[in-house]
Amino acid sequence: MTRTFLVTLHYDGGRFAGWQRQAEGRTVQAEIEAILAQLCKSPIRVHAAGRTDAGVHAVGMAASCTLPDRWSAASLRRSLNSLLPEDCWAEAVHEAKAGFHARTKAVGRRYRYVVGTDALAASPFRRRFEWALGKALDREALSAAAAQLPGHHDFQAFSVRRSPVAHRRCHVRMARWVERPEAAGLVFEIAADRFLHHMVRMLVGTMVDIGLGRRPVRDMTRLLASDPDLRTSPPAPAEGLFFVAAEYPTEWLA
Repeated sequence: MTRTFLVTLHYDGGRFAGWQRQAEGRTVQAEIEAILAQLCKSPIRVHAAGRTDAGVHAVGMAASCTLPDRWSAASLRRSLNSLLPEDCWAEAVHEAKAGFHARTKAVGRRYRYVVGTDALAASPFRRRFEWALGKALDREALSAAAAQLPGHHDFQAFSVRRSPVAHRRCHVRMARWVERPEAAGLVFEIAADRFLHHMVRMLVGTMVDIGLGRRPVRDMTRLLASDPDLRTSPPAPAEGLFFVAAEYPTEWLA
């Protein structure tokens, strides 16, 4: 007999080569699977709601695994946190129904991107977790650009072209820029049913160029229409991006 669990993870992506196991490089998936194999005395596969890139952080990454039925949610969380490295932590563990899969059963995901516009953004205590831009941004222009994102769109222009996906349409439910306390900068928040590889970073990179006056707001409309004569700005740095949460139908939770 087995039990399936939903684990909510926080991790500092600065020293990880991303979520997904790779032939070389330290990854979150490999770290957790090694710990679970040690605890269960057999190989255990872990699936995440999203595959964060190198340097990207998480404050609510959902991951699923199936373990022998001697494990409970409480004992699994306690054991994980006793063995996980200092840059990874299990916030919560919940039992899920058999057949639950953190990626395929997710109906929504949320990210945030942090931009520092003040001089203190260059502090070593901040720049690991934000884009230390250190320049003022036009808030009205940013808001106008973000306002075009909600709805169903083809995000081909904002994806890595080589990514093997059936289509590049996403349903964005929310996209907004909000002020950070003490004039430290801005945070971009976005929620959608799915995200493409580098999509959030490419959106932010393009909108920051709009906020700096380097390109007009109308470029967002043209890019969403896949204008072949226009390209996005370079993607924003990885360190400012956080996976915030995944959403699931309640019937999958035990």
